[in-house]
Amino acid sequence: MPADYAKRLIAGESPLRVWRELRGLSQVTLGAVSGVNRVQIADIEAGRGKGSVETVRKLADALGVRLDDLV
Repeated sequence: MPADYAKRLIAGESPLRVWRELRGLSQVTLGAVSGVNRVQIADIEAGRGKGSVETVRKLADALGVRLDDLV
């Protein structure tokens, strides 16, 4: 992971947003790949929701990261 992305995680930015942007995906594309609604992705990134374990697992699989990387 490039240092600028690691710094964003350390600063407390949404891990989902950081990993999504590192992979070069839009919310729409991540939604299509993961099967998770784009609005739910936006809510998780904005801190308005956390998502179920199943939802976060789908997102982690789509991003190629561990579940722990997103929580």
